[in-house]
Amino acid sequence: MSARPPLPYDFLPQVPSFELSSQDITEGATLGEEFIHAGGNLSPQLAWSGLPEGTRSIAVTCYDPDAPTGSGWWHWLALDLPADTDGLPRGAGSSDDSLPGVASFHGRNDFPNNRYDGAAPPPGAPHRYVFAVHALDVEKLDVAPDLPPAQVGFHLTFHTLGRALLTAEYGV
Repeated sequence: MSARPPLPYDFLPQVPSFELSSQDITEGATLGEEFIHAGGNLSPQLAWSGLPEGTRSIAVTCYDPDAPTGSGWWHWLALDLPADTDGLPRGAGSSDDSLPGVASFHGRNDFPNNRYDGAAPPPGAPHRYVFAVHALDVEKLDVAPDLPPAQVGFHLTFHTLGRALLTAEYGV
């Protein structure tokens, strides 16, 4: 078995972390069927606290670094969440109407859809799904909903004050 690719966050500028938890997923555990693409395709519940001072908005992403693409696979980009948001309920990734605040929206994922699309790895070793909450120094990230996820990631990198990660797995 070959080594897993490193997490891209390991190569970005280091920022403080904060508390991130979920009633639906546990660090290192297997994603439930309701959170995979062929199952319920629901985004999991997430809750966070202890954001760094100066946080003006929040972004939530889900990324698979193990996808056989050379660049991973983006499953979810929820952007421009209000700074006072302290979590998202299960299913918030289904549409922009499910997100808090009037300016919040879903960026394009790699399926490509503007919503959460759950785990859908090819047969083989389990893949990691990294749910990240990014505390940002701007109210609006100033990206269009159809911008490729790698470009959104570029903007996230330069505006992130803090980041918390929660990683689960799924394989077929």
